[in-house]
Amino acid sequence: MDWPIAEVARMSGVTARTLRHYDEIGLLPPARIGAGGHRRYGEHQLLRLQQILVLRALGVGLPEIGRILSEQVDEVEALRGHHRRLLAERDRLDALAGTVSRTIGELEQSRKDGTSMTAINRPENLFEGVRPAQYEESLRDFPEHAEAVARRVTAMTPEDIEAGQRERTARMVRLAELMAAGLPANAGPVRAETDLQYRALAELRTVSVEEYRAFGRSCVDNEQWRAAYESIAPGLAAYQRDAIEAYAASMPS
Repeated sequence: MDWPIAEVARMSGVTARTLRHYDEIGLLPPARIGAGGHRRYGEHQLLRLQQILVLRALGVGLPEIGRILSEQVDEVEALRGHHRRLLAERDRLDALAGTVSRTIGELEQSRKDGTSMTAINRPENLFEGVRPAQYEESLRDFPEHAEAVARRVTAMTPEDIEAGQRERTARMVRLAELMAAGLPANAGPVRAETDLQYRALAELRTVSVEEYRAFGRSCVDNEQWRAAYESIAPGLAAYQRDAIEAYAASMPS
């Protein structure tokens, strides 16, 4: 029995675009190509996809996943290894849940007192329990960009990674301040901030206008991204989306 790519996408939660990308890089070839050139996947491919997604959830980059899968011999032993990693990930998530809980408490207290939120004054608090690879995982709808991020992270020191995390948060805070000041998403200062964001993306690889628009929509549509923005300020995710759309509208096509 085999399944078409659309059904595999529905079952797994992975987009058809990502499945095609996995095929193109040799990570997950389909069992066969059906009529009209449509990819079809068998049980072996579904098991392999499960392992890919488990490793992705653990923050492993695509090149490393390919190496792991090519070297493994016994599927049961491989799953035992994944299980051990998942247990470790559970402990990490407990720490992350504590971070989010503190952020919620501080947000509630700051609204009650009318004071600044402590976690924003110390942006690194937002990232306690967060690993850089999670940003790559959140890019699952942008597989080419996720690979570029993975390559960059591999060459970075822990200090570089921490600095990058803080800078990402600082950009979000600066945007939240512009929003709080009542500036529209197409205002000059907002455009200048968005330009810095775009240039940071473009340092990794060329990003087209339409792809940048898709990044903007993901600020709202991607649950992880939206949660990160909303933890800074309610409404920030939509404000970022609108700022990117306004910026993209003025970019050369």
